[in-house]
Amino acid sequence: MNSIFDTLESSVRSYCRSWPVVFTHANAATQITEDGTEYLDFFSGAGALNYGHNNPALSAPLLEYLASGAVVHSLDMMTPAKREFLETFQDLILKPRHLDYKVMFPGPTGTNTVEAALKLARKVTGRQHILSFTNAFHGMTLGSLSVTGNSLKRRGAGIPLTNSSKIPYDDYFDGSVADFMWLERVLEDSGSGVDKPAAVIVETVQGEGGLRAARTEWLRGLAALLKRHDILLIVDDVQAGCGRTGTFFSFEDAGIEPDIVCVSKSISGYGLPMALTLFRPDLDVWEPGEHNGTFRGNNPAFVTATAALRTYWADGEFQRQLGGKIDTLHRGLEQIAGTVPGAGVRGRGLLAGIVFPDLESASAVAAEAFANGLLVETSGPEDEVIKIMPPLTVTDEELTRGLDILAAAVRSAVGSPELASA
Repeated sequence: MNSIFDTLESSVRSYCRSWPVVFTHANAATQITEDGTEYLDFFSGAGALNYGHNNPALSAPLLEYLASGAVVHSLDMMTPAKREFLETFQDLILKPRHLDYKVMFPGPTGTNTVEAALKLARKVTGRQHILSFTNAFHGMTLGSLSVTGNSLKRRGAGIPLTNSSKIPYDDYFDGSVADFMWLERVLEDSGSGVDKPAAVIVETVQGEGGLRAARTEWLRGLAALLKRHDILLIVDDVQAGCGRTGTFFSFEDAGIEPDIVCVSKSISGYGLPMALTLFRPDLDVWEPGEHNGTFRGNNPAFVTATAALRTYWADGEFQRQLGGKIDTLHRGLEQIAGTVPGAGVRGRGLLAGIVFPDLESASAVAAEAFANGLLVETSGPEDEVIKIMPPLTVTDEELTRGLDILAAAVRSAVGSPELASA
């Protein structure tokens, strides 16, 4: 019955190879297959479902909107749905954080917002070079791939990926080399032969790159260095944003204000395609129509995005609750990692996981977890990290149950004697 997936769909598909079942229904943190098997979902649509599946606070206004005959597709034309989103985003997100950004709708996906950010940085500065970091991932189109570190993804481009260079991410040298020493030296040396870049793009947590999380002092040092040299700072908050690290933007704890911010995945709140590129007003040098896209006016996404912001970000209560869930997750992960020699916990907030010394362990753990009803993926250049991304709305019971399944999977797949005796 499922042969159509093998015979007609491209070999490029990947997630379904790890989870070879047909999902038919989903609710909150649960997905259900055709045969009625339930899975606890700690994958959350790769971060696009921060508020869980089919959240009624979002589905109710969406269904009402669709039934009303209101505009669904509008490119960049004005609609009440877009107006309500912009007003809500300004009042609940930007103003309380004292952020003065213009909002651009670049197209509906994460790679669209990255492409727009790179293009804008080059247009503003008149420079073409972009610096990014080791193990970074920014998307699958050519510009985004040029600032991505993963060799498998880069090979898929089929052409040289130019006009960018990679520099060491926080702790890349295990503290043996001073942070930014190379970058500061070449920027100050007129004989270095390195062109001054237009921008540096960074993830505060490298979601696909192994859950490496930059320290707040490192981020502040990076922002200060770039400001001294008149280089734009782009923060890619596509996966780490929208509350995933405990604050709406992942850079808030560092106290920095990026020049450009890339937002997507969970900004719609419902898994509907939507992306934003935020930037300082003085950087808004676009000519009308200079960057556009057919599906940047996705009004159903505006509706669910507005509902998500009003439901969860109108006051500080949701963020306070997130803090408790983050503590529970990290305590549980530390306990599990402590039973495997050489293992450790990585990440921030509800974007966290365990790195294993044996490069095969994470994939084995993920497979064992799936066999016992838990969806988790792997991360890192060698898939050496088990990645945990429950919805931000996960209940305490679901979080505990997921950690129990994960502990059992580690016990079975890695054979930890400490876990066996627990």
